[in-house]
Amino acid sequence: MAEVRRRKGEDEPLEDTAISGSDGANKRNSAADSSDHVDSEEEKIPEEKFVDELAKNLPQGTDKTPEILDSALKDLPDRWKNWVIRGIFTWIMICGFALIIYGGPLALMITTLLVQVKCFQEIISIGYQVYRIHGLPWFRSLSWYFLLTSNYFFYGENLVDYFGVVINRVEYLKFLVTYHRFLSFALYIIGFVWFVLSLVKKYYIKQFSLFAWTHVSLLIVVTQSYLIIQNIFEGLIWFIVPVSMIVCNDVMAYVFGFFFGRTPLIKLSPKKTWEGFIGGGFATVLFGILFSYVLCNYQYFICPIQYSEELGRMTMSCVPSYLFTPQEYSLKLFGIGKTLNLYPFIWHSISLSLFSSIIGPFGGFFASGFKRAFKIKDFGDMIPGHGGIMDRFDCQFLMATFVNVYISSFIRTPSPAKLLTQIYNLKPDQQYQIYQSLKDNLGDMLT
Repeated sequence: MAEVRRRKGEDEPLEDTAISGSDGANKRNSAADSSDHVDSEEEKIPEEKFVDELAKNLPQGTDKTPEILDSALKDLPDRWKNWVIRGIFTWIMICGFALIIYGGPLALMITTLLVQVKCFQEIISIGYQVYRIHGLPWFRSLSWYFLLTSNYFFYGENLVDYFGVVINRVEYLKFLVTYHRFLSFALYIIGFVWFVLSLVKKYYIKQFSLFAWTHVSLLIVVTQSYLIIQNIFEGLIWFIVPVSMIVCNDVMAYVFGFFFGRTPLIKLSPKKTWEGFIGGGFATVLFGILFSYVLCNYQYFICPIQYSEELGRMTMSCVPSYLFTPQEYSLKLFGIGKTLNLYPFIWHSISLSLFSSIIGPFGGFFASGFKRAFKIKDFGDMIPGHGGIMDRFDCQFLMATFVNVYISSFIRTPSPAKLLTQIYNLKPDQQYQIYQSLKDNLGDMLT
């Protein structure tokens, strides 16, 4: 508390010198009359006088280069040095992504969880600097508690939906399945009460701002990762293709912008150009068509992940649906007709590629605006030449939401496998009731 008082005393001369004239006098008088008014006028997130200090304490990934690379590229101009470093680590990330795909759905889901945690840590670390400056209690502990609580809820929902039959067969886990949402709510309420008890006089607005900061971070990071997991269960192709499209668009926009960029695109990100935006868009559409065509040939990528009662485990075997069965399409151009055999999924991949190249970059622009507000270049320093994990996944989360909405709106149909899973979760007498109803209805149809 003494440290808090000392810091506050250091801040007060800055505020007094910033206030001048009759307006300044009025503000000081009103501040003396009402401590609440002091709270609302003085406590802002982030205050301009703290932004420079925040920027100094946060790591900058694009300024971090391994020693071996730094010495090898020391004779190159900074522009080309950055190009080479970004290129090297881009290929390292692409190869790593390929290995994770080879590891299967479980490896992808674990990776998604790890990426989510790291992105959350990078966002929260900015708020943590505010917490440290003012000595506010419990901000970091509460933030991580709410992360665990939200993950328990969202990942639990996925487990109940896809693994409910297996979990229900384990006696001591039935309670967790039956009362999952109530337990999740109870955990959240504990955090809510904890926050209220941690409120400190004259820092209310700052604390509520940080509380909102945590929840917006959870909305951006945890909710999106939950949707990514759902997309994976629909079939790996619904995860791999959109992620690859964002990577392609990011890389090709950088390439086109580097070599041909002349016209600024948006003030939030001065290095982005129209040439890069358009070139990256065309490259993404072409890549999406070719890559989708290749993946459609393999059951490993197209089959949904579902529980098989016969095998007693999750399986990725299926009879390819209409989307992944070649269909004949007749095209006519200038009176010349041509018949093509294409997978219907190709048409959907065009929609996904258009979103990733037109709307996807706005996730990056949003992140750029956020970083500019705090005068920082990157969210972290984990990836040399790129920044933090959040710097690379700012567009991916937006894409994940679109894919999930797209599947729900245009693709998903009632699934017999999922209905059976829900039936298996019922009590025996309820299952028998459904059996009798089906038997009666199907009997009437047959006769």
